[in-house]
Amino acid sequence: MSHDPRRILAVLDACCETFTFPMLDNGYVYLAATRLSLHCSPADWALAIEVFGYSPRSGSPDVHVYTFASRLHGRKAKEQFITEEAHSRYISLNPHNESQFYFPCDGSFQDPDDDELLDALATHVVVRGTSIPLPAAFSYAAAGIPLEDPPRVRVFELCRYLAATHRDLVLATPSERTVNIWPGMQQLLVLDEWHHPNLLAGERPSTSATFQHLAAALSVGDAAAYQPGEPPNTHWRFWPDGGSL
Repeated sequence: MSHDPRRILAVLDACCETFTFPMLDNGYVYLAATRLSLHCSPADWALAIEVFGYSPRSGSPDVHVYTFASRLHGRKAKEQFITEEAHSRYISLNPHNESQFYFPCDGSFQDPDDDELLDALATHVVVRGTSIPLPAAFSYAAAGIPLEDPPRVRVFELCRYLAATHRDLVLATPSERTVNIWPGMQQLLVLDEWHHPNLLAGERPSTSATFQHLAAALSVGDAAAYQPGEPPNTHWRFWPDGGSL
């Protein structure tokens, strides 16, 4: 097994230029949790990044699964585009990247008059079929989550609490994580934290020691090649501008 690590990094860099590589300080998304996984086979490589958070524009907490790969599975269908030409253009402009959104939270926990706030009368949130009691205000402080407008709780603050207490429920399931990954590929490595490049500051995967090691691991199909030397920065507290727009 041998994949060119320079080619892997070039794909990721190209996605940065087209804004299809995740920015953890995305001004439209309040970050709550992340996860990264590597997948490989003798013929192909893939890298998936999961981002759970809340975007006021979408109105509901979601987990965005970004997939980058030498070959993608389950691309968006023609029926999802206005014209066949639009579909062909999408595929040609995104040859090595695809993304999917999933919505793990259900139930009427949001204020009907302001969906950025929790309903003051709500008592539970349902996450993937599991009913979870909404925490008391002091529980947020205990989890290191400051409230902007106490005693009211914002949806993104609940997302961060759920990420701290029910991480596996809010992030992608194994089938969601691999929805665009070619069947039969081996899951090589799963990371709950890593050092992510600051795209706004001009950093790119190819200039990141962490992503250089990730590409090296993919190139030889050996997780031991990943030897991080940089401190992790994927916790939401490192990206205070997320959701600020």
